[in-house]
Amino acid sequence: MKRFIKWLLSLVLIGLVGLSAYTWAMLNWAYATGERAGYVQKFSKKGFICKTWEGELAMVSMPGTIAEKFFFTVRDEAVAQKLNANLGNKVVVKYEQHIGLPTSCFGETEYFVSGVDVLQE
Repeated sequence: MKRFIKWLLSLVLIGLVGLSAYTWAMLNWAYATGERAGYVQKFSKKGFICKTWEGELAMVSMPGTIAEKFFFTVRDEAVAQKLNANLGNKVVVKYEQHIGLPTSCFGETEYFVSGVDVLQE
């Protein structure tokens, strides 16, 4: 019986270490990076336990066309404050795409904004 409990605890520990290593790798390795330009139309802090900044960027290619929406997550408080200060303004957001995260506690989307520049109109 003791041997079985020891084996089970070892298996659980190996699983936790593996999951932690996988999560760390997915957060530090970006599948894609890029920039998107548009108008920040929605930005809020959401979540019951894990609070994250979630936003929506309306991207308009030509006047009169339907805007495409880009949903994103912000983890850096300084970037979140800059976006909050520029709601409704045209901005360029720099983002990284992190796929395969095991939980939505890191953000509701797989697009994490790391920087923002305000465009002058």
